[in-house]
Formats: sequence, C-alpha cells, structure tokens
Amino acid sequence: MSERKKLLLRLDPAVHDALARWAGDELRSTNAQIEFLLRRALSDAGRLPGGVAAMRRPGRPSRRDDETGDEPGHEPGHETGPAHLTD
Repeated sequence: MSERKKLLLRLDPAVHDALARWAGDELRSTNAQIEFLLRRALSDAGRLPGGVAAMRRPGRPSRRDDETGDEPGHEPGHETGPAHLTD
C-alpha cells in the first residue's frame, strides 16, 4: 500500500461533532468517515480515479480476514467502506 497523505482540516466544532456521531454510528473513526464521504462524493461526480484502492468494511476484520490477510469486500449498498485509519 502506498504512503497515505496527511492533511490538516479545520472544521466548525458543530460539524466535527456531527461527523463524529455519524462515524460512531457506522463503527468508523472520524477520519475514516471523512475519507468515506469524500470518496463517495468523488465517485458520484465521476471524479474518483480508477486506481484508487477499495476501503475496508466498518468494524473489526473478520477472523478469516485476520488469518488470510485479505481485505474484505465492499459494504453492501455503498461504493466503498471505511479506511482502517485511526483519528
């Protein structure tokens, strides 16, 4: 996997709180939720590059994924799942 880019993002505190609650509801970190939303917006606009790696599903990896090192598939109903990053 290539090195991930770091970005300083300034948000209104109320926007951050809403994102953090939404991320928690979907078992993602706030950082992963932001990446998920950005990827979905890029995909919807037809601007997501073809070589972008898929994000893994929310929550803990399954035992099978832990044993094989495989990345799980797409989250049902979504183009991509969350990244495996922490805040």
